[in-house]
Amino acid sequence: MAKTEEEKALEIAQLMEDGKGQNVTVIDVSQLNSWTDYFVIVTVTSGAHWQGLYKTIKDYTKENDMEIHKTHNKTSQGDEWNLVDLGSVVVHLMSEDARNFYELEKLWHNGTILK
Repeated sequence: MAKTEEEKALEIAQLMEDGKGQNVTVIDVSQLNSWTDYFVIVTVTSGAHWQGLYKTIKDYTKENDMEIHKTHNKTSQGDEWNLVDLGSVVVHLMSEDARNFYELEKLWHNGTILK
C-alpha cells in the first residue's frame, strides 16, 4: 500500500531525529498554500551535520519514489538554512540562530502541528 504524503513527512522527521537533528517539527500547511503540504523543520549543529541529514533525505527519496527539486540558497552562508524541496514535503535544515530568527512555527502558526 502506498504511503500518504503525511506518512512520508513523519518518516522523514523520524529520520532527522535518528540523525541527531534537534527540535524536529512537522507542520501540515496544506490548507495554507498551493505549493506544498508539509514542512519538516530541523535544527542542525554544523555544516557537516546538515550534509549528513541531506544524504539521509536523498536516500529516503530514492526508496520512496520522491525527488528533490532544485532550490536556490538565499544566503551566501549555506550552513544557516538549507531548504530541501520534495514537492509535497519541504524540509528546512536550519542553524539554531536562523531558526530563532525566522521563527517558521510562528509564521505558519495556522498550520496543524503533527509532531
